[in-house]
Amino acid sequence: MTCAACVGRVERKLGRLDGVSATVNLATGRAKVSHPAALSVGDLVTVVEAAGYAARPAEPPARPGGAADTARPAPGREPADGPSGSGEANERRERDRLLITALLSVPVLTLSMVPGWQFRNWQWLCFVLAAQVAVWGAWPFHQRALRGLRHGTATMDTLVSLGVTASFAWSAYALFLGGAGRPGMDMPLSLLPSASGDVAGVYLEATVGVPLFVLAGRRLEARARRGTGSALRALAELAAKDVTVRRGGVERRVPADDLAVGEVFLVRPGERVATDGTVVEGGSALDLSLVTGESRPVEVGPGSRVTGGAVNSSGLLEVRADAVGSDTQLARITRLVEDAQTGKAAVQRLADSVAAVFVPAVIAVSVTVLGFWLGAGADPQAAITAAVAVLVVACPCALGLATPTALLAATGRGARLGILVSGVEALERLRKVDTVVLDKTGTLTTGRMSVTAVTVSADADADADAHARAGAGGHARVGAAEVLRLAAAVEQGSEHPLARAIVAHARRQADGHPLPRPVRFAAVPGSGVSALVDGEEVAVTRPGELGGIPDDLREAVRTAETAGHTAVLVRVGGAPRAVISVGDTLRPDAYRAVEHLRRLGLRPVLATGDREATARAIAGQLGITEIHAEALPEDKAALVTTLQGHGSRVAVVGDGVNDAAALAAADLGIAMGGGTDVAIGAADVTLVREDIQALPDAVRLARHTLATIRANLVWAFGYNLVTLPLAAVGRLNPMVAAAAMSVSSLLVVGNSLRLRAWNPSRPRALGHGPGRTRTATPWEAAS
Repeated sequence: MTCAACVGRVERKLGRLDGVSATVNLATGRAKVSHPAALSVGDLVTVVEAAGYAARPAEPPARPGGAADTARPAPGREPADGPSGSGEANERRERDRLLITALLSVPVLTLSMVPGWQFRNWQWLCFVLAAQVAVWGAWPFHQRALRGLRHGTATMDTLVSLGVTASFAWSAYALFLGGAGRPGMDMPLSLLPSASGDVAGVYLEATVGVPLFVLAGRRLEARARRGTGSALRALAELAAKDVTVRRGGVERRVPADDLAVGEVFLVRPGERVATDGTVVEGGSALDLSLVTGESRPVEVGPGSRVTGGAVNSSGLLEVRADAVGSDTQLARITRLVEDAQTGKAAVQRLADSVAAVFVPAVIAVSVTVLGFWLGAGADPQAAITAAVAVLVVACPCALGLATPTALLAATGRGARLGILVSGVEALERLRKVDTVVLDKTGTLTTGRMSVTAVTVSADADADADAHARAGAGGHARVGAAEVLRLAAAVEQGSEHPLARAIVAHARRQADGHPLPRPVRFAAVPGSGVSALVDGEEVAVTRPGELGGIPDDLREAVRTAETAGHTAVLVRVGGAPRAVISVGDTLRPDAYRAVEHLRRLGLRPVLATGDREATARAIAGQLGITEIHAEALPEDKAALVTTLQGHGSRVAVVGDGVNDAAALAAADLGIAMGGGTDVAIGAADVTLVREDIQALPDAVRLARHTLATIRANLVWAFGYNLVTLPLAAVGRLNPMVAAAAMSVSSLLVVGNSLRLRAWNPSRPRALGHGPGRTRTATPWEAAS
């Protein structure tokens, strides 16, 4: 394919099959087709070939080779001998054709445009050189034009072929029959075509200039498009090629494709994690920046989940494979990026409809211009020049590249920032949303219970000091660290989430020292647990009635409840000694993310299944005033419907199974990458990195991408609106027209390439809570 007219033809041919819908991407040379099971992929390929184009089934995107193959130049930009052979061979043939065409064309252009260098019979040398360009150099255009003629269609190649043929035929006529072949004939320099019959003009410079500029433009365009598609190549390179496994007690290096689920493999410092898995032994810090966009190293240890493609920074890890091949997160990211790049904006669909009739219309205009000029008594040379200029200057290439190149660049940049968008339709909806419904657990909070505070009674501290001064025991038995150690020792026997949080926190504080073993462990359902630890009776229970406990512990319980956390009371020797507060903590950037959403004109709404007090505590920290607590999954979906009924365009952000219904009901579903597969499957946008700040970044990226697409299309339409009338009235030299046509496509691709370097421009006033702001550091402002 070479232009939007080709795209329209392939889509129409496939769409004529019963039950088939197709979206074709000019920039990647790929078609995404929905079809009944009765139709095979081979049938679809046959239809495309019957339309005059070569086609083959796409490689599976999960394979490293497939992803890399996806990113190479589209088959339509290959030479006329089609996509057979390697991409390198095709690229080499394109380069050789361009170089030889340039060597043949430069003397013709120089002699035609520099009168002082025109020696005797210079025009015949130019004719010999131009003949080779007109036939061999422009052969890909002629071949594709003839192929289109056989199938009753016209494309950009048809226009180029007709332009080259017409200008060469006129020049041959002028040389052999029009007197331009006489010795000593000279031709003055003019960037505008001459309408005078006094000079027997030849347009050999147009004959060589048109294919030269178009070939050069497509070469540069292909290189630029490879840049916009670099995301898929980068993802392909993240996949490990081989891995060290232990089989039969022996370490051996095997291809990563041979790794099986459940098998244990080794990751040494500096190596990539071969696939998604769970750390069995060892500890290290993983660099996930290329996979999720997370800039900070992530510490992992036994039990930690790891992602394929991450780089091991330090220690040796033994990892059990949990997923391989197409089931890994890296493969899912690759599929999402690839699928996103096949979509079309609504305005691009309009452009494709225009392009479908554009080329036939241009040919009709060219014939009309030729007839008008001849009928008006103009010199035939001027009439043919105007007609050729009309053929050459028309450029549906820019129309076809406006959306795909922007999408390639934007989705690639989004993937590097940890933002995966399902397609251009999702970008359009993301740009239009005005209300964001936010889940709490796992979205605004980390989703993991942790110890938020340990409050030791002042009375207990005084007792401990007196105990230490008296020399009884020699140390403060009830300090914060000791209370935590005793409580965790008791909680080792419990599977409650609160117990696991206390034990994990104590182990981190213990700096590798083991917790004491409890004796006579007892659990009271609905109340708590107790045991004998180091000779002390220790109980970890609900606070119950607040009477009978010290004032400072009573205040600690109230503070925990106000913050939406759970407080547990630790008794040592029967006396209340401390309160441990356990809760789900806010993500570090949650407040700033919500504040940035407001500044983007979006209205935040909190919807959570948690109790009212917890929801209000979290909402209070974030400055959210609209709260829907204790919401069941169906309640969240109903809330979305209600908001939509009031005219709001709603986006839902969630990470759990309970959010899937609301994600599907919303105008736009946004899933946190660490969430469940159900939530991710129901979402249009996935935030891969564990940073809620990616949400406003996604909104900004959507707006910037759609603005770029609109600018591309305005240029593509505007270019033709200006240049076609100039060509029709004889004010555009065909050679200049060819250069302008190539430049128009390059400008569209170049404008799209700017998205590769896009960075979120976040507000400089960064807050930590309602009413509290500070000035951004240079690093934060830059990021």
